Amino acid sequence: MSGESIGAGERYGEFGEHEVYRDPWGIPHLRAADDLALAYAQGRVTAFDRAWQLEVERHRAQGSSASFLGADSVAWDRFARQCRIEDTARRCHEALDAQTAAWVGAYVDGVNDGLTAGAARDERFARTGLAPTPWEPWVPLAVWTATHVLFAGFATKLWRERVARALGEDAVTLFATDGPGTAGSNGWLVPGDRTATGAAIIAGDPHRFIEDPGVYQQIRISCPEYDVLGLAVPGVPGLAHFGHTGTAAWAITNAMADYQDLYAEQLRGEGPALEALGPDGVWEAVARHIETIAVAGGEDVEVEVLETARGPVVVREGEDTLSLRYPPRVRRDLGFAALPALLRARTVADIDRALDGWAEPVNVVHAADSAGGLLHRVAGAVPLRHPANRLRPVPAWDQRYAWQDWAPTPAEPVQGFAVMANARGIASPLGVEFAPPHRADRIRELLSGSTDWSPKAMADIHADTHLASAEPLLALLPALDGLSRAAQALRARLLAWDRHMAADSTDATVFSALRTATVRRLAADPVFADLAGAPTGPEVFHPWLYLVPRVGYALEGLLTTSLLPDLDRAAHVRAALEETAANGAPDTPWAEVHRLAPWSALPDPEAQWPGLGGDHDCVNATSSVPGFTDLTARASAARYVWDLARREDSLWAVPLGADGVTGSPHHRDQLPLWARCELVPVVTDWARLTKESA
Repeated sequence: MSGESIGAGERYGEFGEHEVYRDPWGIPHLRAADDLALAYAQGRVTAFDRAWQLEVERHRAQGSSASFLGADSVAWDRFARQCRIEDTARRCHEALDAQTAAWVGAYVDGVNDGLTAGAARDERFARTGLAPTPWEPWVPLAVWTATHVLFAGFATKLWRERVARALGEDAVTLFATDGPGTAGSNGWLVPGDRTATGAAIIAGDPHRFIEDPGVYQQIRISCPEYDVLGLAVPGVPGLAHFGHTGTAAWAITNAMADYQDLYAEQLRGEGPALEALGPDGVWEAVARHIETIAVAGGEDVEVEVLETARGPVVVREGEDTLSLRYPPRVRRDLGFAALPALLRARTVADIDRALDGWAEPVNVVHAADSAGGLLHRVAGAVPLRHPANRLRPVPAWDQRYAWQDWAPTPAEPVQGFAVMANARGIASPLGVEFAPPHRADRIRELLSGSTDWSPKAMADIHADTHLASAEPLLALLPALDGLSRAAQALRARLLAWDRHMAADSTDATVFSALRTATVRRLAADPVFADLAGAPTGPEVFHPWLYLVPRVGYALEGLLTTSLLPDLDRAAHVRAALEETAANGAPDTPWAEVHRLAPWSALPDPEAQWPGLGGDHDCVNATSSVPGFTDLTARASAARYVWDLARREDSLWAVPLGADGVTGSPHHRDQLPLWARCELVPVVTDWARLTKESA
């Protein structure tokens, strides 16, 4: 980047020569003699660009990040060890076919040959005393598992259990947001009869917590067998989620499927004699050992690691012992064999076959090819079991709750256009809670406005800020009586608002202030008193267990449900309106308070993060936490437009940039564009790229 080059590695000759090119945004374009040399090149360039990120992710997967990040990382490290991420990755790696194992191994060899040079570029290694450590072949599988183990939100089952105990069995899904969780996405597929070129366009954006460095890596990988560009997960070979092979392209969103279960365990005995009651009434041995977490600047922490026949124990507090059963540990399979198969795809039929072997996480997929083929399906492993398993912890000793088989993955034809935005639809049989229909409905509405879509026009859809979820709160305002003059004026202003959370909108800021006051007043109502206390249990699950965010995300439902007859919604909204008016309705543009706040393992105190338009139910899904903060930590982790007519007309962008090193020219050069929902051109002409010296 910017004149720097990758030094020759020890394994360079073994895998054959490869070439590294960069486009004007520093995005790597790699060429090699075969697929193994290319996997090696991908690992090596990723380590050079993102050594710090790779080592942070490796340590998080192994539960050792506190060794250089300190006590704040102990909670995660404890969870990573207790749910056996490393051991699961090892088992899945052992089960790989020889060809896939060799491909993953080539990537790891490339990482190992690039780590030293990459670490030398990044002062965070010296600042923390972290020395890069050679990766073992199973580490990419551990990185993948750590990235997705909380993706399906099994911790929500802890919240539902708490709700049922506080408000009764009928209320177990009271806080079902059909709303945002820790991850989501937009995606849409427009067939050729609705595009300017006559070929399909696939577009969208994965919604994740924004991290510095970014969670997706723009990259192109080319060998005689294939030439594919897309968005990689740093630390994992290939292009699992978003890719364009030239004649075929694919993209995914979170299916919102429920495929991880919590089992309430009965234990007896101590130490090596510990046993758990099994579903056949027989007491079974529990695997137990002690691990030690090293903590920078603090004392070591010992962790008890237990595993029953159901799975690893992730909660053991008081009378509660809960084990986690999740498909990769049961099946010894993450679906990694699909990754090289996707790179070789030439048609949607190839993509479809590859995804038949997909496992983790469960996704909705859009795919298209240049011959007019279209695909809309679910991919991933979902167990068949009792419906109660999906809602809350179930008794491990009851045979009714054992896993029986694996659910078929739905597929449906594309008619008109296909939209995926985490809402109920193709994946409904596999889940419990989904996103509200607002984003999906809005995308459909916008797509219906034209029959000659171009890649550039798709940016307007990415940028849309209409907030349909505002309506239930605003609908209560006209009937309020006895308002002060200031509150009446505020009501009139909000009812005249266009419902857009635009960056420059002061009305959007006023609405957020009213929403915040409403959420806090609802959360303080006596009906929720038994849910208002501080969370208990492992700290890593606490974000799922706080009342105020739960009320904020479920606000639409709480304002309309009949399950809470004693909740005086009108009184709370009236008081919130008066409070907002009394505080002086802020004439502040939304972007001044709705600012990006990304996560970083070692935050940069000098960083200046932009203000944003959008909100959690907008297509431009920049999620605040209603009632808690207007800052946004979760948003589009990338944006893409795949053109099946001319791949070179495709577009993409990431929140920061291609380089993971703070202060480098391409670390944050895409940030201003991303904040405005602008995308940069995909460059495919090798003559327009800059070749680096080896």
